[in-house]
Amino acid sequence: MDTRLNDDMVAAALGDLRQTELPPATVMALRLADVLTSDDPVVTPALQAELRQHFTDDQILELGSALAVASGWQRFIEAFGIRPDAWTPETPAPIRPGS
Repeated sequence: MDTRLNDDMVAAALGDLRQTELPPATVMALRLADVLTSDDPVVTPALQAELRQHFTDDQILELGSALAVASGWQRFIEAFGIRPDAWTPETPAPIRPGS
C-alpha cells in the first residue's frame, strides 16, 4: 500500500472530509486527528466503531500515539516560540544553557 501523499491529497485532507475522494481509512485517521487535537477531545463509542471498520485495535493505538506525539510537539514548539519554517542555522536557539 502506497502511503505517500501528493499535493492533491493534502488539499483534500484540508477540505470537507464528507466530500472527498480520499480513501475511507485516511478520512477516519483525519477525523481522529481532528478529535484528538480539538478543545474537547472525546472519542465517542460511535467514532470507535467507525475506526474499527478500518483499523485493528493495535492500529488505532499506534495512530493515536503518533497523533499524540505530533500534537504535543506542535504545542511544545509554539510554547517556546520556535518557528520551524523560518529557522536557519544562524537562528539563535530559543533555550540557552544556563538561562
